Amino acid sequence: MDTLLTADLAANAPRYRRKSSTFIDGIHDVPEDGDRAPAQLYSTMSGRLFHSGRIAIVMVGLPARGKTHIAVSLARYLGWLGVKTRIFHLGDYRRATVGQGGHVPEDYFYPNASPASVVLRQKILKKCREDIYGWLNHENGQVAIYDAVNPTASGRRSLAKEFAKHDVQTLFLESYVDDENLLRENARNVKIGSPDFANMDPDEAAKLYLTRMETKIPTFETMNEKELNYIKMINAGQTFFYNNVSFNYLSHRIVFYLTNTHIKSRATFFVRPGTATEEDSFKADAPLSKEGLKYADVMAETVIKHREQERASRIASGGSNVPLRPLTVWCSTRMRTLQTAGTFTELGYKVRQRSQMAEINPGVCERLSERAIRRLYPDEVEKHELDPYHHRYPRAESYHDLAVRLEPIILELEREQNDLLIIAHESVLRVLYAYLMHCSTMDIPNLKFPRNEIIEVIPSAYQNEAKRIHIPGLDPRTVPGSPEDIRIPVPDSGTETPAPLPGGGLAAPATPSIVVEKPPERVVNTAAEAVRDKIADED
Repeated sequence: MDTLLTADLAANAPRYRRKSSTFIDGIHDVPEDGDRAPAQLYSTMSGRLFHSGRIAIVMVGLPARGKTHIAVSLARYLGWLGVKTRIFHLGDYRRATVGQGGHVPEDYFYPNASPASVVLRQKILKKCREDIYGWLNHENGQVAIYDAVNPTASGRRSLAKEFAKHDVQTLFLESYVDDENLLRENARNVKIGSPDFANMDPDEAAKLYLTRMETKIPTFETMNEKELNYIKMINAGQTFFYNNVSFNYLSHRIVFYLTNTHIKSRATFFVRPGTATEEDSFKADAPLSKEGLKYADVMAETVIKHREQERASRIASGGSNVPLRPLTVWCSTRMRTLQTAGTFTELGYKVRQRSQMAEINPGVCERLSERAIRRLYPDEVEKHELDPYHHRYPRAESYHDLAVRLEPIILELEREQNDLLIIAHESVLRVLYAYLMHCSTMDIPNLKFPRNEIIEVIPSAYQNEAKRIHIPGLDPRTVPGSPEDIRIPVPDSGTETPAPLPGGGLAAPATPSIVVEKPPERVVNTAAEAVRDKIADED
């Protein structure tokens, strides 16, 4: 019996599955049939969009060049638009073939490898490509991302011809890095968690890793094949070179996305604004209350202290003594978010307003209690319960409308190289967080962002990681969900409708919490452990 895992099995392996947690990145999840993507504008019988046929994106580049990071980021963006995309990591097939704890022969990557190594290599390649064709042909896949080194021009030409025989368009994507500082940073961030580098200086470990890779993969030819479609991304996006990339609309979207992304590490923080004097009003654009102003100061202090503690912890564990990355703050043009960001402005941080980040428009439901909504719009409530993501109340926005509105913000999010703090309404945070953590449309309306927590998302090569940072010492009245939210999902019609909040409102009544004085804390997910077997990957 062949023990090789297929890509489908690998994608469903426990280390990838989000299970029931939206704190685990779902980028490697296999979506349920019929699920629509958050920003998908339309659907087709074949499941393929933009009249673009089937495309194989073939990654090219030596290890520690950010290929996997780019592949995962691109799959995240295409999946957000509704393009059926799957990543096929050749390393998954290699590990499955050699078995747990096994190693490939020393000459595995050599052009003149031994017959045994050639047979092993061909077996792994054959199985991976069979799964690519099976997914494209039998599961209506549209974009297959083939993540491997693909070091030689002759091999890439053969691969393009092979895909062409199966009526699959090929786009090669090379990540080329000749900046030594960037190479060492990539090696430090991704590759040197292996036991081989334990207790070593991070810079020395990075140099040793890169030297090993030069020995293991002695032949690499950068892309210069005039007849192929390819994109060369140089030094994490400093420069781009395109060749023949003009075969359909989707290819242009891919190029546009890549010009807005990079592989440099940075953190993104999500936080709610403070409470306003008129919490239940969308139109009033009320200023912060006294409690809201206090919250803004405490929240800012917590963010700054957390970043300093993270740096100190990194240095104590043997990391490089480098300064903190600059912190940029984004907020909407609403008064409450501007005033919440005011503390950062006073401290000299750069604060940028984004009009697209205004909260979801409740339409006719503004200031109405849930009981009133059920009485006045029973048909709308029934539709809302069936599909809380796509349904919109009269003159209101749906979460789908909000996701489409936020697409320019998502591209700016990818382009941002500083650490980023986003201060926005809970509805906006749900959508942006869902993009970075690949949440489904059924998850998005139910994501919770209490005011006594800051959510931090850290991009990594294989999947993003999320953390919760506690904000201490808050008045419990500032913690509940926003009353101006349309509560999603609303309770079943058969249940007793809760009494409306004082002054009207649509959120669930909050259970008073006990104020406990404790230092900022963070709850870390297991994403780093989930990909521990990949950190010494040569593919």
